[in-house]
Amino acid sequence: METRAGDPGAFAHFDLSRVDSPAFVVDAARLRQNLAVLADIRDRAGIKVLAALKAFSMWKVAPIVGEYLDGVCTSGLWEAQLAAEHYKGEVATYCAAYKADDLPEILRLSDHVIFNSPGQIARFAPLVAAARAAGEAFHVGLRINPLHAEGEVPRYDPCAPHSRLGFPVDQLTPELMTGVEGIHFHTLCEQDFEPLKRTWEAVKPRLAPYMGQLKWLNFGGGHHITRADYQRDDLVDFLNEVKAKTGCEIYLEPGEAVALDAGVLVGTILDTQWNGMPLAITDISATCHMPDVIEAPYRPAMLGELEPVDTEIDETAGGAVRLGGPSCLAGDVIGDYRFPSGPEVGQRFAFLDQAHYSMVKTTTFNGVPLPSIWLWDSQTDALECVRRFSYADFRDRLS
Repeated sequence: METRAGDPGAFAHFDLSRVDSPAFVVDAARLRQNLAVLADIRDRAGIKVLAALKAFSMWKVAPIVGEYLDGVCTSGLWEAQLAAEHYKGEVATYCAAYKADDLPEILRLSDHVIFNSPGQIARFAPLVAAARAAGEAFHVGLRINPLHAEGEVPRYDPCAPHSRLGFPVDQLTPELMTGVEGIHFHTLCEQDFEPLKRTWEAVKPRLAPYMGQLKWLNFGGGHHITRADYQRDDLVDFLNEVKAKTGCEIYLEPGEAVALDAGVLVGTILDTQWNGMPLAITDISATCHMPDVIEAPYRPAMLGELEPVDTEIDETAGGAVRLGGPSCLAGDVIGDYRFPSGPEVGQRFAFLDQAHYSMVKTTTFNGVPLPSIWLWDSQTDALECVRRFSYADFRDRLS
Protein backbone atom coordinates (compact mmCIF):
# COMPACT_ATOMS: atom_id res chain seq x y z
CA MET A 1 0.00 0.00 0.00
CA GLU A 2 1.45 3.36 -1.01
CA THR A 3 0.90 6.40 1.19
CA ARG A 4 1.18 9.92 -0.16
CA ALA A 5 1.81 11.36 3.29
CA GLY A 6 5.29 11.86 4.72
CA ASP A 7 5.88 15.62 4.53
CA PRO A 8 8.52 16.35 7.19
CA GLY A 9 7.31 19.91 7.69
CA ALA A 10 8.86 21.52 10.75
CA PHE A 11 10.23 18.17 11.89
CA ALA A 12 13.00 18.65 9.35
CA HIS A 13 14.53 21.03 11.91
CA PHE A 14 13.60 19.19 15.13
CA ASP A 15 16.44 17.89 17.30
CA LEU A 16 15.53 14.24 17.90
CA SER A 17 17.72 14.11 21.00
CA ARG A 18 15.30 16.43 22.83
CA VAL A 19 12.97 13.49 23.55
CA ASP A 20 13.50 10.00 24.91
CA SER A 21 13.28 6.93 22.71
CA PRO A 22 11.01 5.57 21.45
CA ALA A 23 8.68 8.56 21.45
CA PHE A 24 5.74 9.97 19.54
CA VAL A 25 6.09 13.71 18.98
CA VAL A 26 3.03 15.66 17.79
CA ASP A 27 3.35 19.17 16.37
CA ALA A 28 0.48 21.33 17.64
CA ALA A 29 1.10 23.92 14.95
CA ARG A 30 0.72 21.38 12.15
CA LEU A 31 -2.38 20.02 13.86
CA ARG A 32 -3.92 23.50 13.86
CA GLN A 33 -3.03 23.87 10.19
CA ASN A 34 -4.87 20.65 9.33
CA LEU A 35 -7.88 21.58 11.45
CA ALA A 36 -8.06 25.02 9.80
CA VAL A 37 -8.28 23.34 6.39
CA LEU A 38 -11.11 21.11 7.61
CA ALA A 39 -12.93 24.05 9.20
CA ASP A 40 -12.65 25.98 5.93
CA ILE A 41 -14.29 23.10 4.04
CA ARG A 42 -16.99 22.95 6.72
CA ASP A 43 -17.73 26.67 6.48
CA ARG A 44 -17.69 26.89 2.69
CA ALA A 45 -19.91 23.85 2.27
CA GLY A 46 -22.21 24.50 5.24
CA ILE A 47 -21.72 21.01 6.65
CA LYS A 48 -20.48 19.53 9.93
CA VAL A 49 -17.07 17.91 10.44
CA LEU A 50 -16.35 15.43 13.22
CA ALA A 51 -12.89 14.14 14.20
CA ALA A 52 -12.62 10.35 14.22
CA LEU A 53 -11.20 9.29 17.58
CA LYS A 54 -10.44 5.82 16.23
CA ALA A 55 -7.59 7.39 14.24
CA PHE A 56 -6.31 10.01 16.65
CA SER A 57 -7.48 10.22 20.26
CA MET A 58 -4.68 12.14 21.94
CA TRP A 59 -7.06 13.95 24.26
CA LYS A 60 -4.35 16.33 25.42
CA VAL A 61 -5.08 18.24 22.21
CA ALA A 62 -8.88 17.97 22.52
CA PRO A 63 -9.13 21.73 23.25
CA ILE A 64 -7.37 22.43 19.94
CA VAL A 65 -9.73 20.12 18.04
CA GLY A 66 -12.67 21.82 19.73
CA GLU A 67 -11.57 25.22 18.46
CA TYR A 68 -12.14 24.13 14.86
CA LEU A 69 -14.50 21.16 14.45
CA ASP A 70 -18.09 20.34 15.37
CA GLY A 71 -17.35 17.33 17.57
CA VAL A 72 -16.09 13.77 17.30
CA CYS A 73 -17.17 10.36 16.10
CA THR A 74 -16.60 7.33 18.29
CA SER A 75 -16.58 3.56 17.88
CA GLY A 76 -18.15 2.33 21.10
CA LEU A 77 -18.61 2.96 24.79
CA TRP A 78 -15.05 3.80 25.81
CA GLU A 79 -14.47 6.29 23.01
CA ALA A 80 -17.89 7.85 23.69
CA GLN A 81 -16.89 8.24 27.35
CA LEU A 82 -13.59 9.80 26.31
CA ALA A 83 -15.48 12.20 24.06
CA ALA A 84 -17.81 13.20 26.87
CA GLU A 85 -14.92 13.79 29.27
CA HIS A 86 -12.57 15.75 27.06
CA TYR A 87 -14.08 16.89 23.74
CA LYS A 88 -16.56 19.59 22.81
CA GLY A 89 -19.46 19.40 20.39
CA GLU A 90 -21.48 16.55 18.96
CA VAL A 91 -20.79 12.86 19.43
CA ALA A 92 -21.69 10.36 16.71
CA THR A 93 -21.19 6.71 17.67
CA TYR A 94 -21.05 3.77 15.30
CA CYS A 95 -20.23 0.18 16.25
CA ALA A 96 -20.39 -2.96 14.14
CA ALA A 97 -22.42 -4.56 16.93
CA TYR A 98 -23.48 -3.05 20.23
CA LYS A 99 -23.69 -4.90 23.54
CA ALA A 100 -26.98 -4.49 25.37
CA ASP A 101 -25.14 -3.57 28.58
CA ASP A 102 -23.24 -0.75 26.84
CA LEU A 103 -26.03 0.76 24.79
CA PRO A 104 -27.93 2.78 27.45
CA GLU A 105 -24.79 4.78 28.26
CA ILE A 106 -23.95 5.19 24.56
CA LEU A 107 -27.47 6.49 23.95
CA ARG A 108 -27.00 8.97 26.80
CA LEU A 109 -23.64 10.24 25.55
CA SER A 110 -24.28 10.37 21.80
CA ASP A 111 -26.16 12.71 19.49
CA HIS A 112 -26.20 10.15 16.68
CA VAL A 113 -26.23 6.40 17.36
CA ILE A 114 -25.51 4.53 14.15
CA PHE A 115 -26.33 0.84 13.85
CA ASN A 116 -24.74 -1.64 11.49
CA SER A 117 -27.97 -3.46 10.61
CA PRO A 118 -31.74 -3.07 10.79
CA GLY A 119 -31.70 -6.22 12.91
CA GLN A 120 -29.85 -4.44 15.70
CA ILE A 121 -32.20 -1.46 15.45
CA ALA A 122 -35.18 -3.76 15.91
CA ARG A 123 -33.52 -5.78 18.67
CA PHE A 124 -32.65 -2.70 20.72
CA ALA A 125 -35.86 -0.77 20.05
CA PRO A 126 -36.95 -1.15 23.71
CA LEU A 127 -33.66 0.35 24.94
CA VAL A 128 -33.98 3.20 22.46
CA ALA A 129 -37.56 3.86 23.54
CA ALA A 130 -36.59 3.77 27.22
CA ALA A 131 -33.74 6.22 26.70
CA ARG A 132 -36.02 8.65 24.88
CA ALA A 133 -38.68 8.27 27.55
CA ALA A 134 -36.01 9.23 30.10
CA GLY A 135 -35.38 12.44 28.17
CA GLU A 136 -32.32 11.49 26.13
CA ALA A 137 -32.17 13.16 22.71
CA PHE A 138 -30.41 11.39 19.87
CA HIS A 139 -30.92 10.32 16.27
CA VAL A 140 -30.86 6.71 15.10
CA GLY A 141 -28.76 6.08 12.01
CA LEU A 142 -27.98 3.10 9.80
CA ARG A 143 -24.65 2.34 8.20
CA ILE A 144 -25.01 1.03 4.68
CA ASN A 145 -22.63 -0.90 2.45
CA PRO A 146 -22.73 0.93 -0.90
CA LEU A 147 -21.57 -2.24 -2.70
CA HIS A 148 -19.20 -0.01 -4.63
CA ALA A 149 -15.55 -0.82 -3.96
CA GLU A 150 -12.95 1.95 -4.17
CA GLY A 151 -10.34 0.56 -1.79
CA GLU A 152 -6.82 -0.37 -2.80
CA VAL A 153 -6.42 -3.07 -0.13
CA PRO A 154 -9.33 -5.46 0.61
CA ARG A 155 -8.50 -5.49 4.33
CA TYR A 156 -9.31 -1.77 4.46
CA ASP A 157 -12.22 -1.84 2.03
CA PRO A 158 -15.68 -2.01 3.69
CA CYS A 159 -17.11 -2.86 0.27
CA ALA A 160 -14.94 -5.94 -0.22
CA PRO A 161 -16.88 -9.17 -0.87
CA HIS A 162 -18.71 -10.50 2.19
CA SER A 163 -17.90 -7.39 4.23
CA ARG A 164 -19.49 -7.27 7.68
CA LEU A 165 -19.47 -3.46 7.77
CA GLY A 166 -22.73 -1.80 6.81
CA PHE A 167 -26.06 -3.12 5.56
CA PRO A 168 -26.04 -3.91 1.82
CA VAL A 169 -27.78 -1.00 0.16
CA ASP A 170 -29.58 -3.23 -2.32
CA GLN A 171 -31.43 -4.93 0.58
CA LEU A 172 -33.05 -1.77 1.94
CA THR A 173 -36.85 -1.76 2.20
CA PRO A 174 -39.30 0.75 3.68
CA GLU A 175 -39.97 -1.63 6.56
CA LEU A 176 -36.27 -1.94 7.40
CA MET A 177 -35.87 1.84 7.29
CA THR A 178 -38.53 2.40 9.95
CA GLY A 179 -37.17 4.79 12.57
CA VAL A 180 -33.96 5.52 10.67
CA GLU A 181 -33.19 9.25 10.73
CA GLY A 182 -29.78 9.25 9.07
CA ILE A 183 -27.60 7.21 6.73
CA HIS A 184 -23.89 6.61 7.20
CA PHE A 185 -21.36 5.10 4.83
CA HIS A 186 -17.60 4.95 5.11
CA THR A 187 -15.75 3.34 2.22
CA LEU A 188 -12.59 5.37 1.62
CA CYS A 189 -8.99 5.06 2.84
CA GLU A 190 -6.47 7.86 2.21
CA GLN A 191 -8.34 8.83 -0.96
CA ASP A 192 -9.15 11.84 -3.12
CA PHE A 193 -12.48 13.44 -3.98
CA GLU A 194 -13.40 11.39 -7.06
CA PRO A 195 -13.91 8.07 -5.18
CA LEU A 196 -16.38 9.84 -2.88
CA LYS A 197 -18.27 11.26 -5.85
CA ARG A 198 -18.44 7.86 -7.55
CA THR A 199 -19.65 6.23 -4.35
CA TRP A 200 -22.42 8.78 -3.95
CA GLU A 201 -23.53 8.27 -7.52
CA ALA A 202 -23.71 4.53 -6.84
CA VAL A 203 -25.90 4.83 -3.72
CA LYS A 204 -28.01 7.85 -4.65
CA PRO A 205 -30.70 5.92 -6.58
CA ARG A 206 -31.00 3.39 -3.76
CA LEU A 207 -31.50 6.12 -1.16
CA ALA A 208 -33.86 8.29 -3.21
CA PRO A 209 -37.07 6.65 -1.86
CA TYR A 210 -36.08 7.52 1.72
CA MET A 211 -34.92 11.11 1.35
CA GLY A 212 -38.14 12.45 2.78
CA GLN A 213 -37.48 10.81 6.15
CA LEU A 214 -33.71 11.34 6.40
CA LYS A 215 -32.39 14.25 8.42
CA TRP A 216 -28.69 13.72 7.74
CA LEU A 217 -26.16 11.91 5.60
CA ASN A 218 -22.77 10.97 7.01
CA PHE A 219 -20.05 10.31 4.42
CA GLY A 220 -17.64 8.87 6.97
CA GLY A 221 -13.88 9.21 6.79
CA GLY A 222 -10.95 8.27 4.62
CA HIS A 223 -10.97 11.68 2.95
CA HIS A 224 -7.37 12.97 2.62
CA ILE A 225 -8.63 16.55 2.65
CA THR A 226 -5.57 18.05 4.34
CA ARG A 227 -3.13 16.65 1.79
CA ALA A 228 -1.86 19.50 -0.36
CA ASP A 229 -3.09 18.04 -3.66
CA TYR A 230 -6.62 17.13 -2.52
CA GLN A 231 -9.36 18.63 -4.73
CA ARG A 232 -10.92 20.82 -2.05
CA ASP A 233 -12.90 23.16 -4.30
CA ASP A 234 -14.49 20.19 -6.05
CA LEU A 235 -15.40 18.72 -2.66
CA VAL A 236 -17.05 21.96 -1.55
CA ASP A 237 -19.09 22.21 -4.76
CA PHE A 238 -20.16 18.57 -4.42
CA LEU A 239 -21.19 18.91 -0.77
CA ASN A 240 -23.22 22.04 -1.50
CA GLU A 241 -24.96 20.24 -4.35
CA VAL A 242 -25.80 17.15 -2.28
CA LYS A 243 -27.07 19.29 0.56
CA ALA A 244 -29.30 21.33 -1.77
CA LYS A 245 -30.73 18.33 -3.60
CA THR A 246 -31.37 16.11 -0.58
CA GLY A 247 -32.29 18.68 2.05
CA CYS A 248 -30.16 16.69 4.50
CA GLU A 249 -27.48 17.92 6.86
CA ILE A 250 -24.13 16.54 5.69
CA TYR A 251 -21.39 15.15 7.93
CA LEU A 252 -17.77 14.19 7.26
CA GLU A 253 -15.70 12.20 9.74
CA PRO A 254 -12.00 12.65 8.88
CA GLY A 255 -9.57 10.82 11.09
CA GLU A 256 -6.21 10.60 9.39
CA ALA A 257 -6.73 14.05 7.83
CA VAL A 258 -6.88 15.62 11.30
CA ALA A 259 -3.35 14.54 12.20
CA LEU A 260 -1.84 14.06 8.74
CA ASP A 261 1.92 14.67 8.88
CA ALA A 262 1.50 16.13 12.38
CA GLY A 263 3.59 13.58 14.26
CA VAL A 264 6.74 11.48 14.14
CA LEU A 265 7.91 8.35 15.91
CA VAL A 266 11.48 8.78 17.17
CA GLY A 267 13.69 5.72 17.63
CA THR A 268 17.26 4.62 18.25
CA ILE A 269 19.53 2.11 16.53
CA LEU A 270 20.32 -0.59 19.10
CA ASP A 271 22.53 -2.94 17.06
CA THR A 272 23.81 -3.54 13.52
CA GLN A 273 24.91 -6.68 11.72
CA TRP A 274 25.22 -8.25 8.26
CA ASN A 275 23.23 -11.13 6.77
CA GLY A 276 23.42 -10.74 3.02
CA MET A 277 22.67 -7.03 3.50
CA PRO A 278 23.10 -4.48 6.29
CA LEU A 279 20.69 -5.01 9.18
CA ALA A 280 19.81 -2.82 12.14
CA ILE A 281 17.69 -3.50 15.21
CA THR A 282 15.83 -0.54 16.64
CA ASP A 283 13.76 0.22 19.74
CA ILE A 284 10.79 0.81 17.42
CA SER A 285 8.77 -2.30 16.71
CA ALA A 286 6.53 -2.60 13.68
CA THR A 287 4.28 -5.13 15.42
CA CYS A 288 4.07 -3.19 18.69
CA HIS A 289 4.22 0.43 17.57
CA MET A 290 3.26 0.58 13.88
CA PRO A 291 1.11 -2.51 13.20
CA ASP A 292 -0.23 -1.12 9.90
CA VAL A 293 3.29 -1.53 8.51
CA ILE A 294 2.68 -5.29 8.71
CA GLU A 295 -1.09 -5.38 8.26
CA ALA A 296 -1.50 -3.07 5.25
CA PRO A 297 1.38 -3.50 4.49
CA TYR A 298 3.08 -0.17 3.83
CA ARG A 299 6.47 1.45 4.17
CA PRO A 300 6.54 4.55 6.40
CA ALA A 301 8.66 7.46 5.23
CA MET A 302 11.80 8.24 7.21
CA LEU A 303 12.93 11.71 8.16
CA GLY A 304 16.00 12.67 6.09
CA GLU A 305 16.20 9.46 4.09
CA LEU A 306 18.26 9.58 0.91
CA GLU A 307 16.39 9.16 -2.35
CA PRO A 308 16.99 5.81 -4.09
CA VAL A 309 18.03 7.66 -7.24
CA ASP A 310 20.90 9.37 -5.46
CA THR A 311 24.04 8.26 -7.29
CA GLU A 312 26.15 8.75 -4.17
CA ILE A 313 24.12 6.40 -1.97
CA ASP A 314 26.49 3.45 -2.22
CA GLU A 315 29.48 5.63 -1.38
CA THR A 316 27.88 7.51 1.53
CA ALA A 317 25.61 4.90 3.08
CA GLY A 318 26.57 1.54 1.70
CA GLY A 319 23.11 0.98 0.22
CA ALA A 320 19.87 0.17 1.99
CA VAL A 321 19.71 -1.01 5.59
CA ARG A 322 16.88 -3.30 6.73
CA LEU A 323 15.36 -2.01 9.97
CA GLY A 324 13.56 -4.30 12.40
CA GLY A 325 12.19 -4.15 15.89
CA PRO A 326 13.38 -5.73 19.15
CA SER A 327 10.56 -8.28 19.46
CA CYS A 328 10.87 -12.02 18.87
CA LEU A 329 8.51 -11.92 15.86
CA ALA A 330 10.58 -12.81 12.80
CA GLY A 331 8.34 -10.57 10.72
CA ASP A 332 8.92 -7.51 12.92
CA VAL A 333 10.53 -5.74 9.97
CA ILE A 334 9.85 -2.07 9.21
CA GLY A 335 11.54 -1.81 5.83
CA ASP A 336 14.73 -1.01 3.92
CA TYR A 337 16.10 2.52 4.32
CA ARG A 338 19.02 4.55 3.05
CA PHE A 339 20.70 6.65 5.72
CA PRO A 340 22.81 9.72 4.87
CA SER A 341 25.49 8.11 7.03
CA GLY A 342 25.65 4.99 9.15
CA PRO A 343 23.51 3.89 10.79
CA GLU A 344 25.54 3.59 13.95
CA VAL A 345 24.55 2.15 17.31
CA GLY A 346 22.96 4.91 19.36
CA GLN A 347 21.91 6.93 16.32
CA ARG A 348 18.51 8.61 16.45
CA PHE A 349 16.05 8.55 13.53
CA ALA A 350 12.33 9.17 13.02
CA PHE A 351 9.46 7.89 10.92
CA LEU A 352 7.08 10.49 9.52
CA ASP A 353 3.28 10.75 9.70
CA GLN A 354 2.87 8.57 12.79
CA ALA A 355 0.39 10.58 14.87
CA HIS A 356 -2.69 8.84 13.51
CA TYR A 357 -3.46 5.13 13.84
CA SER A 358 0.01 4.25 15.14
CA MET A 359 -0.54 5.92 18.51
CA VAL A 360 -3.93 4.29 19.04
CA LYS A 361 -2.75 0.79 18.08
CA THR A 362 0.37 0.36 20.21
CA THR A 363 0.78 -2.81 22.30
CA THR A 364 3.25 -4.23 24.81
CA PHE A 365 3.64 -7.61 23.08
CA ASN A 366 6.86 -9.32 24.16
CA GLY A 367 7.26 -6.76 26.93
CA VAL A 368 8.34 -4.13 24.41
CA PRO A 369 7.95 -0.69 26.07
CA LEU A 370 5.38 1.77 24.77
CA PRO A 371 6.69 5.00 23.22
CA SER A 372 6.35 8.10 25.34
CA ILE A 373 4.10 10.88 24.04
CA TRP A 374 5.31 14.44 23.51
CA LEU A 375 3.60 17.64 22.34
CA TRP A 376 5.70 20.16 20.46
CA ASP A 377 4.66 23.48 18.99
CA SER A 378 6.86 24.26 16.02
CA GLN A 379 5.79 27.92 16.12
CA THR A 380 6.88 28.56 19.70
CA ASP A 381 9.28 25.60 20.11
CA ALA A 382 7.50 24.69 23.36
CA LEU A 383 8.01 20.99 24.14
CA GLU A 384 6.07 19.01 26.73
CA CYS A 385 6.22 15.36 27.76
CA VAL A 386 2.56 14.37 27.95
CA ARG A 387 3.02 10.77 29.09
CA ARG A 388 5.72 8.24 29.84
CA PHE A 389 4.89 4.56 30.27
CA SER A 390 6.48 2.22 32.76
CA TYR A 391 6.72 -1.46 33.61
CA ALA A 392 3.53 -1.00 35.65
CA ASP A 393 1.55 -0.20 32.48
CA PHE A 394 2.69 -3.52 31.03
CA ARG A 395 2.16 -5.50 34.23
CA ASP A 396 -1.27 -4.14 35.13
CA ARG A 397 -2.81 -5.10 31.81
CA LEU A 398 -2.13 -8.77 32.38
CA SER A 399 -3.45 -9.59 35.87
